[in-house]
Amino acid sequence: MLLEIDTVTKTYPGAARPVLRGVSLGLAAGETLALTGESGSGKSTLLHLASALDSFDSGEIRLEGTALSGLDDTGRARLRRERVALVFQQFNLIPSLSVAQNLAFHARLAGRLDRDWLAELTERLGLAELTARYPEQLSGGQQQRVAIGRALAARPALLLADEPTGNLDETASAAVMDLMLDLVRASGTALFLVTHSQAVAARADRHLHLAAGRVA
Repeated sequence: MLLEIDTVTKTYPGAARPVLRGVSLGLAAGETLALTGESGSGKSTLLHLASALDSFDSGEIRLEGTALSGLDDTGRARLRRERVALVFQQFNLIPSLSVAQNLAFHARLAGRLDRDWLAELTERLGLAELTARYPEQLSGGQQQRVAIGRALAARPALLLADEPTGNLDETASAAVMDLMLDLVRASGTALFLVTHSQAVAARADRHLHLAAGRVA
């Protein structure tokens, strides 16, 4: 298993009840997994824990055999830089950087900028004519394509995507999902996707549902 989540619990300070109650799941290398659930069910919390953006109360999360509970802040930052990439509903592009610079940003940080792969990503994402533009000059769908390209440019082992089509209309959503699924398979990257959309979830290799803090 590339990602192992083993009986993980999480309660936020001041909350009356835990948001996660012993969640367990696994994700193999190259696999795509969609997680659905009602608003507030803990979907995004679980994704943040898997990316080492937040800590859990009990249980364990392992990425490529490395236990996240044993990592300090430096180790967590290195994991996000080198092995994990994230795509959010909000595009989180750097407004002062061009499309080309945004696309290369994560790969440069990871020390794995492959210009041939970056050129292929740029072409397949339909961004070749937009590389000199800045985020404010792009549509929502174009910005999300840049965000996906930036995440995949370093060929991460795991892509974590939190409602990546949530801000897009149905047509743009379908197009972005087509591209993301095609590209993660081309790069051998595993995808853990959180979504409220049953149509989006149905396109993954596996679909799990989170309810009352547990996976079904």
